[in-house]
Amino acid sequence: MSCGRSDTMRAVEHLLRATARAEARHFWFRGFRAFVTPFLRYATAGRSNPRLVDCGCGTGTNLALLGRFGRAYGFDLSPTGVAIGRGAGRRRLARASVTAVPFASASFDVAASFDVLYSLEDADERIALDEMYRILKPGGFAIINVAAMEALRGDHSVLSQEVRRYSRRTIGERLVRAGFTIVRLTYTNFTLLPPLLLARAWQRRRGLRATQHEIAVPSEPLNALFTGLLVLESTWVRWFDAPAGSSLLCLARKPT
Repeated sequence: MSCGRSDTMRAVEHLLRATARAEARHFWFRGFRAFVTPFLRYATAGRSNPRLVDCGCGTGTNLALLGRFGRAYGFDLSPTGVAIGRGAGRRRLARASVTAVPFASASFDVAASFDVLYSLEDADERIALDEMYRILKPGGFAIINVAAMEALRGDHSVLSQEVRRYSRRTIGERLVRAGFTIVRLTYTNFTLLPPLLLARAWQRRRGLRATQHEIAVPSEPLNALFTGLLVLESTWVRWFDAPAGSSLLCLARKPT
């Protein structure tokens, strides 16, 4: 393994450990689950014993969310992520790459990708989307969350090995090119946009650093306030698309 590759893997492992500590309580993850839940409900409605897979699942924390709607599986390339997940009692985990998914074609009703694609080079991103399309049954759904808006590039971009941030147009075009039909595509975290814009602009001005401060759970009053704002936003995002935000959430369908 080259030195650069080793450094990248170590950065990913640090991010996974920090994320594992924050996922239960941090406002961003609470908001994320509130945004994703209606999409999962829609994607599994009317399906008998649906099978769901989290492609690039990290530590597998989101398998609990996916498991509310069917039989959930996950895989991740990081041995640290898989080890943390198995240590927490998550058993349907495998170590594998999103560019070589270890499941048969047309074997899942829902394929999820949460904050993975933006860290892939263009060629790998295309393969990952093709693989998600392959493992879905005809009529199955992909649920994808990615980082949005170049103006929000900041310290977290360095820590998460961010290759790109998306616009509605860029993520939509890439999904359509892979064969998907877009059902919903909306920004999220719109309510937190003003402080995020200010914080990220300041970070770029002083120079970006691979720090974990954005993953650390803030003080309880602030964490509760931001959680409440995101949960409130998630209620109207069920019916209306947000005009901007730090993430893009997409529901796409494989044609029957």
